[in-house]
Amino acid sequence: MVTVLFFAGLREAVGTGIEELALPAGVDTVAGLRDHLIARGEQWQALATAKNLRAAVNQDMVPLTTAIKDGDEVAFFPPVTGG
Repeated sequence: MVTVLFFAGLREAVGTGIEELALPAGVDTVAGLRDHLIARGEQWQALATAKNLRAAVNQDMVPLTTAIKDGDEVAFFPPVTGG
C-alpha cells in the first residue's frame, strides 16, 4: 500500500486529499502511479493536464522517474504561486 496525497486544485479535481492504494503490478515509479491514476477516468485527467506537476515521495521533492515501493507516501502538487 502507498498513501497518495493530492494538494490544491488537484485535490478539488479528483475529489479527495488522500487515498490508500495497493500498488498495481508494474507500477514502480511516480510516473507509473500517475499514469495508473489517470487511467481511472475523466476526473483524474487533472494529473495529466497539470503543467509542471510536482511530486514528493516521503516528503522529499522528486522527479517523476523516482522509484516507489509499498509503504511510501506519494504527494502530487500543481504548480503554485504566491505573493
